[in-house]
Amino acid sequence: MFDALQTRLTGVFDGLRGRGALGEADVDEALREVRAALVDADVALAVADDFVAKVRPRAVGEEVIRSVTPGQQVVKIVHDTLVETLGAENAGLDLGSPPAPILMVGLQGSGKTTTSAKLGLMLQTRDKKRVLMASLDVRRPAAMEQLKILGEQAGVPTLPIVANQMPVDIARRAMAAARVGGYDAVILDTAGRQHIDEGLMLEVAQVRDAVKPHETILVADSLTGQDAVNIAKAFQDRVGISGIILTRADGDARGGAALSMRAITGAPIKFLGVGEKLDALEAFHPSRVANRILDMGDVVSLVERAAETLDKEKAEKIARKMKKGEFDMDDLAEQLRQMRKLGGMQGVLSMLPGVGKVKDQLAAAGLDDKLLKRQEAIIQSMTKRERVKPEIVNGSRRKRIAGGAGVEVSEVNKLLKMHRQMADMMKKMGKGGRMPFGMGGLGGGMPQLPPGMMPGGRR
Repeated sequence: MFDALQTRLTGVFDGLRGRGALGEADVDEALREVRAALVDADVALAVADDFVAKVRPRAVGEEVIRSVTPGQQVVKIVHDTLVETLGAENAGLDLGSPPAPILMVGLQGSGKTTTSAKLGLMLQTRDKKRVLMASLDVRRPAAMEQLKILGEQAGVPTLPIVANQMPVDIARRAMAAARVGGYDAVILDTAGRQHIDEGLMLEVAQVRDAVKPHETILVADSLTGQDAVNIAKAFQDRVGISGIILTRADGDARGGAALSMRAITGAPIKFLGVGEKLDALEAFHPSRVANRILDMGDVVSLVERAAETLDKEKAEKIARKMKKGEFDMDDLAEQLRQMRKLGGMQGVLSMLPGVGKVKDQLAAAGLDDKLLKRQEAIIQSMTKRERVKPEIVNGSRRKRIAGGAGVEVSEVNKLLKMHRQMADMMKKMGKGGRMPFGMGGLGGGMPQLPPGMMPGGRR
């Protein structure tokens, strides 16, 4: 979501880092570029101006002027101001005493119903809460049925549908059912509109007054751009919101909505929707997002995601084989699957520091999730014996495998070469050697990664 802003700001700060001293004119020139980058990223004009106004007096202070690395000091000041703008720390849900009503509001098409199911799944799996979901959308055809189906997929109970009930009555029935059933939280998915109107606000306000929600969450599409700020302000003024969830944060949104909505409404961004799957909901950590924007990476989130998604038992099994110097094509296939669980090649790389500077090289190297799928297809086209003993894969077998996977023979050759290099490293590790890492094939300044993450066995 923040790629465009990251690219622009990285260019500005690279110029500052290269200078031995900075005067006010240098800082002003850089801040003009920062302001332009923010506005171009759909940050509201007032927020961009306020941001620059906060940074400038700190950036021209004595501490920066006398610093050995003034450019780095300015970057730190911008980083700290970004964190301040986005919110000091992650704001979790305030559930209070059960059953806690969570009111989901927003416009139609923002992903509110799917996000309700995602939130229900997260509360149930991560926080071990008993969650009941209820659709209050009596206007959109099949809206209630949609939440019911999503609830079945997520394993989260939904309130039975009763025809011709009004939203306030459904909300009260949901709260009564939750009290009887011993639920910890009730997610109330309200109706949306194509645009903000009086009927929408009145309906949401009536539900709010009836259930007195512990949390009122605005679900907003991050692709909405600057209009997202107007939407957030309207809901804040008329209904009052305690938090924001931005959906489609994995898309090509410019990211300005995140900065603007937090600054203008004062409501914290609590989660980001980062994919279509029901488990694709991430906690919003301002400092980590600031790191991503400034191309400093987000290794902490990557480690947390790995801990949540990777199969520990399978990882330990592969580790034991590595210690023995064993590593076959089935092990490689498992690593590829684990990579996809982490968000794919791009998802992992986006969290590593310095990647923003080599985006063009990564694109030229063909680093995308289609590569992982092709590599998996190649391995699946092998026989069981070929996967255990890839050295027997001769020319005719390579042609057969390529045909079965729908790829060129050259891709089969690259995968076999990559496996051979990784297997050699595993043997070296098994003998007490050191595992070499790096991506030297892509040029200097690249963050270190295991060689198996590179196509064609590049290291």
